[in-house]
This record gives sequence, structure tokens and C-alpha cells, in this order.
Amino acid sequence: MRQKAAASSRVKLSEIFTSIEGEGILFGTKTMFVRLAGCPLKCHWCDTPYALPLDSGSDFSIAEVKELISKNRHPNTYKVNFTGGEPLVQHEAVIELAKFVRQKGLRTYLESACYDSARFAKVLPYIDLVKVEFKLKDSKVLDEKHYGSLLRSELECLKLAVSSGKTSYIKVVVTNSSSLKEFKELVREVFRVAKPAEIAGFIIQPSYKIDEPTLDVLFGFYDAVYPVYDQVRVVPQLHKIIGVR
Repeated sequence: MRQKAAASSRVKLSEIFTSIEGEGILFGTKTMFVRLAGCPLKCHWCDTPYALPLDSGSDFSIAEVKELISKNRHPNTYKVNFTGGEPLVQHEAVIELAKFVRQKGLRTYLESACYDSARFAKVLPYIDLVKVEFKLKDSKVLDEKHYGSLLRSELECLKLAVSSGKTSYIKVVVTNSSSLKEFKELVREVFRVAKPAEIAGFIIQPSYKIDEPTLDVLFGFYDAVYPVYDQVRVVPQLHKIIGVR
């Protein structure tokens, strides 16, 4: 028990900074990013490869990270993003930090690939805003054998998020090589789990500088969602366009 407590009181942190949110339904908002190190998934278009290794980042105590959050907090910050890497790798640390952020009167936001629904369920009570990211097979995140279990976990996390009444939205990164047939099947599965009124948005995010989709390809994905959910949006990464991290 002492070993577990000691482990959960430490954080492998990649970075903390405040910038403009560049993705999703809240793009353009002033946001503090708490980037945790380590991710078991390896998307070939990942834009933060430095945060992927499980032994990356720097080691801090929970207390030290709380102090860093306080020191780096800017006025008029809309929310604090727990991102990565993959924050569910260090879910116990996310819980403690999210509690602290809420005590400071800020919204908490979880950006996750939702690879572990049990960990997601533990973190969820301390999160206000949830992005559930679905990975298509061309992300090369997992081999064919293991992809099905990831999809089931993602769908379970979406179910948990909407049933808890959280502000929840969906993001899918698409490339020029993404399968429209696979995407249509994913859309059907998503709306079996969640009613349109239960989600706050469906974001189609074009890959950036890696197998970028053409406009016609993006139209195909958009048109697959619009008949069942007209709040679908194609949203590129704003922070890349304006040149900030």
C-alpha cells in the first residue's frame, strides 16, 4: 500500500503552458495545458511525439505540479486541459490535479483517446468537459487484432460521459487515406450509444502535413454525419495555423 501511495503522488509531466485552444468545439479559448507524459498508443500523425515515451517528461510531486499550475495561471483562462501523451496513463494524478483546479474556480477538460474505460470512469467525476477521440484504423495506433478492443473502450467512455451529463464531444482525425466505409460504420456505432442531443459536437479534424485530406474527401466524411447530426464541423488545428503551440 505504501508503494502504491508513493507512486500515485508523483507525476511524469511533459509541460505546462497557457495558449489558445486549437482544436474541437472550444477552439479559440484561452487555455492552460497540463501535458502528462507517456502514451501506449502511437498514432502515425501524432503532433506531440516528444510526449509519447512512457519514460519521457520530468518527475514531479503532486504538490509541485499544483504549484506550477498556480504560477502559470493567466487571468481570464477559460479551462485547464489535461492532455498528453495520454492522461489516463496517470489517471490518479489527473484526479488529484483536477480537484485542485476546480478548487481554483476553473473548468477541467479531459483530452483522451479513451483506451481504458475503467480509468476513464474514475477520472470522470472530476472533469467538466470531455473530448472522446475515436481512432480510425489508418491512424496505425494498433494492429488489426487489438483495434476492436480500443473501439469498444472508446464507445464505453462516450456512454459514460453522456450518461453522467458531462459536456461531451467527439473528435475523429481523418487523412486522405481514411476509409469512408469505416467512418460511416463508426458514425452508426456512435449514435447507437449517444443521442444527438446528448453530445456537444462532432469534430472532423484533418491531419496536418501528413497525408492531408482533400476537400472532396472531407466532404465525404462531413456528409456521413450531417444527416443524423447537423452540428458536425470540420475544424483544422488552429494553433498550427497561427503558429503557437
